[in-house]
Amino acid sequence: MNTPSPGTPIPRKGYLFVISAAVLWAVSGSAGKYLFNHGVTPYQVVQMRVTLTTAMLFLWLAARDRRKLRIPARDILYFMVLGVTGLAMVQFTYFYTISKIKVAAAILLEYLAPVLIALYSVTIARERLTWPTAVAVTGATLGCYLVVGGYNLNLFNMNKAGLLSGLASAVSFAWYSVHGEHGMRRYSPWTVLFYAFLFAALFWNMAHPPLESFRHDYTPMEWVWILYIAILGTLIPFGLYFHGINLIRSTRASITATLEPITAGIVSYLFLGETLEGLQIVGGLLVIGAVVLLQIRREFDDATPELLRTREQAS
Repeated sequence: MNTPSPGTPIPRKGYLFVISAAVLWAVSGSAGKYLFNHGVTPYQVVQMRVTLTTAMLFLWLAARDRRKLRIPARDILYFMVLGVTGLAMVQFTYFYTISKIKVAAAILLEYLAPVLIALYSVTIARERLTWPTAVAVTGATLGCYLVVGGYNLNLFNMNKAGLLSGLASAVSFAWYSVHGEHGMRRYSPWTVLFYAFLFAALFWNMAHPPLESFRHDYTPMEWVWILYIAILGTLIPFGLYFHGINLIRSTRASITATLEPITAGIVSYLFLGETLEGLQIVGGLLVIGAVVLLQIRREFDDATPELLRTREQAS
């Protein structure tokens, strides 16, 4: 599957996919915190998440389109790397960070990923960093810092394991986005997603006692949140996110996904009674502005070839 080249129209539905994923992820983080507060460990949550998601995704693809389950042997190593160093680490570092420090701080650290992706694009992929992308990355990062109340966080007194895990979550999220984009040049996003989850599940059932997390007595409400995390917090949003990357590229997708902390702030305000401070509202506007800037740039890129042709014809 091909990613858009410069000057190629970028479908708006790519942004819609990523925004929807961000909303579902926002609720998933709070669900994880609920489980941690009731004695479930990050290892158990991650193992259940990747195992359940892999099983459901396999059944869905087997019934819908078995061709998406076929890959040549030469690509097994690629999917193994994507699943273990990408998806498995994204899953664990995010939930481990939430279990160690405040959810706001965990989100703040993970959403440094757009900056890392932009740096990768410029230094490794040799892509030209345009001023709209640079401004959008800066605005989204600053916006995330403000909206999660980062200015009230005493970083030096934070749990060091949580801080390091949060930084690792940003690195793994950036790597996962970029490496996953390569796979979607040849495969369906669902194929990439399934094999990434398969190897992530295999990893976490070897690193943690196999299926240990399922051998506990959970309350009905805990099972509700476990299943939410596996389905609406994992399977569906990761599929949407991969589709989004396939349409709007990893840099745009990762910046757009910074709407997750905005959504988390709104949810906590509506259902938990947490108020938003003035600077948090400003941060939310910055993130939204970054997304709008990317779309304005897209419109400009789409219009430029036609404008040049018009000028050539006129001359």
